Amino acid sequence: MTISDSKPSPLEPQYLQSMWDFSNPVVSCQRFEDFALRAIEAGKPILAALSQTQQARALGLSRLFDQGFALLNAILITHPSPACELAVRLKLERGRLLNSSGDPTLSASEFVHAWDIARSSHLDGLAVDAAHMLGIVLSGQDSKQWNHLAMELAIESDQEDAKKWRGSLLNNMAWTEHDEGNHQQALILFERALEVRLESESLPQIRIARWSIGRCLRSLARFDEALEIQQQLETDPEADGYVHEELGECYHALGFTEKAGPYFAKAHQMLSADPWLITNESSRLQRLKKLSSVE
Repeated sequence: MTISDSKPSPLEPQYLQSMWDFSNPVVSCQRFEDFALRAIEAGKPILAALSQTQQARALGLSRLFDQGFALLNAILITHPSPACELAVRLKLERGRLLNSSGDPTLSASEFVHAWDIARSSHLDGLAVDAAHMLGIVLSGQDSKQWNHLAMELAIESDQEDAKKWRGSLLNNMAWTEHDEGNHQQALILFERALEVRLESESLPQIRIARWSIGRCLRSLARFDEALEIQQQLETDPEADGYVHEELGECYHALGFTEKAGPYFAKAHQMLSADPWLITNESSRLQRLKKLSSVE
């Protein structure tokens, strides 16, 4: 859906999240820029600044880090002493930009500040967001501690903005266990994440949850079960390069190398278009090319 296809949103903060299309940060960036302009025209400068923080996040997802930092700095010049929600979002988005641009250590301090401000302001959803980001940028027990703090707040809070984080948190906790080699515990968490996603009826999130279970089953050497899940996902028109990659890996693990090749080729073709993978997972892309029919 393009901006021209979407109906103008009421000029209220709660509509900011509805304008996100995380699969298309360029479109999202334009939406937030347009929304900010409308907010300024309506005499709502704080709302405009809130929209600009999300515009900065979209710039970061497009790897336009300098532009993202410049926008956040401009907001601070206009609002040198931001209060409550704007202060939290400025910290959150600066932290995300720092992490994505290669400085997770410095980003952690921004997320801690965001957590402190959000908790003191009773902005539970934003507090959970900050804690979940700390679970991502930190490692080991520190990561687990922040994930558990985030989950406790998401469960205990009476604010819907906090409760909606449960699926994402379970997913992150599962990947932490998976990356540490605790695959059976990871599977339990991935399955819990799917249960929560099914409650929300969000098809993209349900697909990711099912894919993650399949990926974990492959780590447990339960290749037939993993293959069955990925085959089901392949029938979805939204099947992406990660599904094709897993199909290739499952067939490869089962000894069907000829059948695996075309899937590796398709995965290589699709995933090579991702700038983040090119920068951070070059060896993964090289493996796909080596195991595929790509010359």
